[in-house]
Amino acid sequence: MTTDFLALEEEIVKMLKTVYDPEIPVNVYDLGLIYGVEVDDDKNVTIAMTLTAPACPAVDFLVEDVKMKVESISEVKSVTVNIVFEPEWHHGLMSEEAKLELGFL
Repeated sequence: MTTDFLALEEEIVKMLKTVYDPEIPVNVYDLGLIYGVEVDDDKNVTIAMTLTAPACPAVDFLVEDVKMKVESISEVKSVTVNIVFEPEWHHGLMSEEAKLELGFL
């Protein structure tokens, strides 16, 4: 069961890495916008996600894209995306690859 659970989490991360902010050429996972992914015993997924700015005009697009892509995983029953602003997003949350891509390194 633990191996199946870890494989599902890896698949979720893989799908999150296909979601891009339309204004930034880096995926939401490497940008550090995903604060948490929880999968319950029934394989319902809850994702805590933030935005680079509270007034991000792409919020609806990003939430729908995250939800649609994670729901496309056959084992996933449902997906809930919660937008959170604590802690506040900052450049330090980005992966090394994202920092390199955006010129922060």
